[in-house]
Amino acid sequence: MYSEILNIIDLKQEGSYWDFKSEWYSKGKKADLLHDIMCMSNNLENRDAYIIIGVDEENDHKIKDVKDDENRKNTQMIVDFLKDKKFVGGIRPTVYVEPIIVEDGCIDVIVMKNSNNTPYYLNERYQSIEANNIYTPVMDTNTPKEKSADIHHVEYLWKKRFGIISTPLERIKHYLCKPVEWLDAPTNWETVKKYHMFFPEFTIEYTLEDDGDAYQYYLFNQTDIRPHWREIRIFYHQTLLSTLEGVSLDGGRYFTPTPLTDGVSFGRFHNWDIVFKYFIKDTLPYVIHQFYYVPDGDEETTSHNRFEECILIFESENEKELFKNYVIKNWVNKENFSINIWLPHFSEIDGYIMEEFKKQYYNMQILKRMLSEFRRTFIR
Repeated sequence: MYSEILNIIDLKQEGSYWDFKSEWYSKGKKADLLHDIMCMSNNLENRDAYIIIGVDEENDHKIKDVKDDENRKNTQMIVDFLKDKKFVGGIRPTVYVEPIIVEDGCIDVIVMKNSNNTPYYLNERYQSIEANNIYTPVMDTNTPKEKSADIHHVEYLWKKRFGIISTPLERIKHYLCKPVEWLDAPTNWETVKKYHMFFPEFTIEYTLEDDGDAYQYYLFNQTDIRPHWREIRIFYHQTLLSTLEGVSLDGGRYFTPTPLTDGVSFGRFHNWDIVFKYFIKDTLPYVIHQFYYVPDGDEETTSHNRFEECILIFESENEKELFKNYVIKNWVNKENFSINIWLPHFSEIDGYIMEEFKKQYYNMQILKRMLSEFRRTFIR
C-alpha cells in the first residue's frame, strides 16, 4: 500500500477511490468525515478506497506532516465514531487508519475495505447527512449530502451486494460465507459434494480417497495423528474454477483446507529461517475453512481448536507482511515469548526427523504469542 499511496499522490489529482485532505477533520466537521467515509465505501471500482490526510492540494500536493495534528485519529477512534451512526441493517464499513512515513513527514490513510455489503447508508439523519441517501464518488466528485447517487450507480451497488457483478469464483466465495444455503448433493463413495440451494450451478466437493501419506507438524496436536489428504474442487456448471488441498483431521472428525506456507529470513538469502502456516481472512482458503466447520461443542470443535492452535490467521496480506518485519526485529527476544510452551507427543515415524516437527510446532507457538503482542502494540 505504501507504494500505491505514493503513486496516487504523484498523480496530483483526486480519483474515484481516493480523496486528499490537507489536515484531519475538526470537531465541527464530523458530518464531512462520515460523508467521505460513506462515499469511499460505496466506490464504484469494487476495491479498497483511501482518504489520504496530509496532502496539501492548494500547494502542489506537498506533504503536510500530521504528526502533531490536534484532531488526529486512530483506528479505534474512527470505529467508535461509526459505531453509534444508524446505518441500515446495522452494517457499517470496515475502516482502519494506516500512518505512512514519507520523506517530508507523516501522512495518515483512512482505508475503507472493499466489501459486498454496499450500499452503506443511514436510516436516521445525522447532522447534514440525510437518511436513506446513498452517496458515492464519481471520478473526483462525491455525491452532495442533500442528494442521492444516480439510479444506475445505486443499482450497481445493490448488484455488488447480491454478487451479480462478480466473476463466478468471486460469487461462489460470497455464497460460501453462508453455509446454511448449501445442500448435500447425491454422490458416490469417491467425493463429498454440496450445491447452492438458489444457484445449484455452483458446487463444491472434496475427494474421499487419501492423496498421499505425508505428515505436517500440526497433525501431532490431534488425538489421531494419521494424515488423510484430500482435494477440494469448486465448479461452476461443469467448469472447474479452482482446486485446493484439504486435510481430514483426527480420524475424519474435522475437515479443512490446508493452510498456506510462508516464512521469515534473517539473512541476505531467500531461504526461510522460520516457516509458518497461515490463513488470511476473506480469502478463498479461509472462507472454505470457515465453511466446513460445523461447531458441535464436542469432537469437531476440539479438532478445529487444536488445528487453529497451530496456525496463524491474519486480517490481511498487509498485516502478514508487517508482522514478518516485526518478527525479524524481535526474534532476538523470542525467549520472552517461549515461557511454559507445551508440546504434544511426537511419535517416532520412519523417514522423518521428529526434532524438525517439534521445532516447527515450538516456533509456531512463539509466533502466535508474538502476533498477539504485535496487535496489542500496533493496534491503531
